[in-house]
Amino acid sequence: MNFASDNTSGAAPQIMAALARANEGHQPSYGNDPVTRAVEARIREIFEAPEARVYLVATGTAANALSCAILTDPWGAVFCHRNAHIEEDECGAPEFYTGGSKLILVDGAHAKMEPQALRRTIAHTGQGGVHNVQRGMVSITNATEAGAVYSPAEVKALCGIARDFHLPVHMDGARFANALVAAGCTPAEMTWRAGVDVLSFGGTKNGCLGVEAVVIFDPACAQEFELRRKRGGHLFSKHRFLAAQMQAYLEGDLWLHLARHANAMAAKLSEGVRAAPGAKLVHPTEANAVFAAFPRAAHARAQAGGAAYYLWPFDQPLGGPGEEPLAARLVCSWATTEAEIDAFLSLIS
Repeated sequence: MNFASDNTSGAAPQIMAALARANEGHQPSYGNDPVTRAVEARIREIFEAPEARVYLVATGTAANALSCAILTDPWGAVFCHRNAHIEEDECGAPEFYTGGSKLILVDGAHAKMEPQALRRTIAHTGQGGVHNVQRGMVSITNATEAGAVYSPAEVKALCGIARDFHLPVHMDGARFANALVAAGCTPAEMTWRAGVDVLSFGGTKNGCLGVEAVVIFDPACAQEFELRRKRGGHLFSKHRFLAAQMQAYLEGDLWLHLARHANAMAAKLSEGVRAAPGAKLVHPTEANAVFAAFPRAAHARAQAGGAAYYLWPFDQPLGGPGEEPLAARLVCSWATTEAEIDAFLSLIS
């Protein structure tokens, strides 16, 4: 019963098998191997973007921070939700890799930027000339840190506001597959057709061992990304081990199959939690994460029974008298089983 994170699951068997195959023989280094070239071509095909440039890195932090670095200046603002992953969970990496840009935080329910809030925030930034941080870029997290999903129309609306101010747009897609299958659209509709310039296309949270693809829809930014990736220490010499994961991830639409399973498990868990005595959802369950509050006694039974998950926020005290509900985040993955969910629900009901 591990719902702590989709990072806590292992890698899918298909990914591990691909790594074993990649370990045979010798291949050119630093991304010059045929598997990397095949992955680049496959991602361009999936996204219907023949001019896109594709680069692999090992972590989501590298994908996001390096993407921001090619889209804004050190004195630029990165407009994002106040609960965006780049704000709360990257230890200042975007600011570091951009050379000092400032994250400007935007409000909105369920960690989704509200369009008019974004417009107001951009409009009020950089009005003091040299004395203020300047308008730089917009970053959208999909799925959000609250488990919500932006539809293509919502992405297009935010990108339209960015375009009104001549700003580029990055999408943090660490859980892009989960968002995509929830929205029922194509990768192109969720990204460049809606106005996204650069996508961090996640694999690690959805069954890979450790690989993310940065998809740059404007090839004019590509050379700078290559240099920043190398300078930042994120160009793997034995690059084929990143490419092998991504190739297996994409083959036969495995990435979509794994995401659909994770989302389906989250939907089952959400329905069961919501029916438990004294429980309620804190955010809508749209992807693979469930945010719910339930009584302290139910938490105590679940944790005593071996369930792993996080109280949300982290600093809530579990102990103490009373039955006041405490909120929790429960994340499902490609490896979550119905048996795990049934066992957990029996503990909190």
